[in-house]
Amino acid sequence: MSGPAGGNTTTNGASGRAPARPAGGPGGFGGRRRGGGFGPMGGMAMPVEKPKNFRRALRRLIGELRPERPRILLVVGVALLSTAGSVFGPKILGNGINQLMDGLVGKMFPLGMTQQQAVAQAQQSDPQVASMLAGTNFTPGVGVNFAALASVLLGLLALYLVATFFTWVAWYTMAGVAQRTVYRLRREVDQKLGRLPLKYFDTHAHGDTLSRVTNDIDNIANTLQQSLTQIITSFTTIIGVLAMMFWISPMLAVISLLVLPTAAVLTMLIARQSQKQFTDQWTRTGVLNGQVEESHTGHSIVKVFGHQEDAIRHFDEENQLVYEASFKAQFISGLIMPVMTFVSNLNYVAIGVLGGIQVATGRMSLGDVQAFIQYSRSFTQPITQVASIMNLLQSTMASAERVFELLDEPEEIPDAVRPRVLENAEGHVAVDDVAFRYEPEIPLIDDFNVDVRSGEVVAIVGPTGAGKTTVVNLLMRFYEIDTGSIKIDGIDSRQLTRDNLRHTFGMVLQDTWLFGGTIRENIAYGREDATEDEIIAAAKAAHVDHFVRTMPQGYDTVIDDDASNLSQGEKQLLTIARAFLADPQILILDEATSSVDTRTEVLVQQAMARLMKGRTAFVIAHRLSTIRHADEILVMNHGKIVEQGSHDELMASRGFYFDLYNSQFEEAIAEAV
Repeated sequence: MSGPAGGNTTTNGASGRAPARPAGGPGGFGGRRRGGGFGPMGGMAMPVEKPKNFRRALRRLIGELRPERPRILLVVGVALLSTAGSVFGPKILGNGINQLMDGLVGKMFPLGMTQQQAVAQAQQSDPQVASMLAGTNFTPGVGVNFAALASVLLGLLALYLVATFFTWVAWYTMAGVAQRTVYRLRREVDQKLGRLPLKYFDTHAHGDTLSRVTNDIDNIANTLQQSLTQIITSFTTIIGVLAMMFWISPMLAVISLLVLPTAAVLTMLIARQSQKQFTDQWTRTGVLNGQVEESHTGHSIVKVFGHQEDAIRHFDEENQLVYEASFKAQFISGLIMPVMTFVSNLNYVAIGVLGGIQVATGRMSLGDVQAFIQYSRSFTQPITQVASIMNLLQSTMASAERVFELLDEPEEIPDAVRPRVLENAEGHVAVDDVAFRYEPEIPLIDDFNVDVRSGEVVAIVGPTGAGKTTVVNLLMRFYEIDTGSIKIDGIDSRQLTRDNLRHTFGMVLQDTWLFGGTIRENIAYGREDATEDEIIAAAKAAHVDHFVRTMPQGYDTVIDDDASNLSQGEKQLLTIARAFLADPQILILDEATSSVDTRTEVLVQQAMARLMKGRTAFVIAHRLSTIRHADEILVMNHGKIVEQGSHDELMASRGFYFDLYNSQFEEAIAEAV
């Protein structure tokens, strides 16, 4: 979403609005916003989400990988080559063991005897040994052929080196695939945040949104980078190893296959339970982040009202819920590995016993049994790895669902296909029969009409909740009106792009917003192409230049994230300097002097008076004494204009404005007494 002209004083970057005023609790946290404020809900309390559709989230995440299809196919091809060590290594090593065994057995018999004679001789003394010798290929009198054995071992070493190289290529390629995918996903989310209406930010905790953008996407990135290659390698290893197992011994291979349905059933049962807990975990994490962000933002208010203990207790409660959800998720999903290890060990024992019987009866060589045992380990290990990855996938799918939920949120009404362009605006604003409600069943603004001529200063006053700031939100198209029209120089604002509309406005709000950077950069935020002379001229016009030059680094002074090295008045003047630099034709001043001292207020008002000269201005004020010279005063109550006129006219009518104006002086006298 585009900001107002020059990005003047707004607090919630993407939404371009002032934050909600407190409404109860420690510093007003978590309260419900009033009708005339900034939205229908505070949005802090979020219900625990129910588990979503795992397969749908997985399919959509796979869809995010579609641009990387050629590289993924490369990874699959390289993974097939890298599994050569797992597939052919044990068989080659088994051949080496057979050569060693043949040499050791051959030395036990004299040279010149045939193998059949040696077996017949062994048959007389021990038939079982004879059966085992019948399964070997020894030459009596000939020992171990170390040259042939060395050749086998060197070939095995070369095979493992090549497999290791291809493994590295697969991991390197997949790292790029994962990071590019997550880069695109982050970009989609960032662009989505810019297209979301203000209502989304009013009804969702900022901490939870940040958690989706950071924690959840990081979780997806880690899984893609660490697990995707492992899944590909595991499946190729399972296929290759299974083929070798059937080649060596179909009977033992069938026994090993019994592991698959057992593993699948156990994994499915455990994963089904852990998915619920992982969804709960990430939801709770978002709520906790929201509570931390809220307490940190308002830490001074928490201390002023003495609610430190309440804030700590609230954090402990949310932290405990995160702990419980995380513990359950990790405990349940952690059962996959030990269960799979137990099943694997049962298979290992069965292969060892049956393989030993096969060797003893001469049906298999010792090298083949040794190779098959390795294959059985190589077969169950990738199954165990896949089962372990299912643990990560539960967490990842829970995170993916939360990210996709954000991407699926309803967006702002698109700008007109052929928008009109407002250039050199004069500042004539006409509001005709406007109606608006945050929630359909709660009335707010109805039949709102006002005509503001170019260069006029219009003050909007009224009690809290009257709808003053809502009018600002409608002028800026932060919210869309239900009926009626708002025209700028005769052009319906809906026929303009939001960017064009908001560059016509400049905003100076009660709650200042400055980012971490130099004073020069903060002023230049109003217009990025401004020259140094223009920045200094804007600073002088806003009474900023003097106090900036008293600082050691002057305009290069760095403002920290919360601008704690500046006073409230200095921050307010900087935002006015930013508006001067933006040079908008229409100004919105929302309680810009309410949080500064009397002396600073004089400077701020002088700066604002200079800023408003020759411009159309909407001034929202609670201090009615500050708007007596406005060309027009709109008195609002319950979303309607109840009175309209100059200060003198309204005082003479002795109506709502008269009572409101006098009540402020009565309060001041009561406080003085």
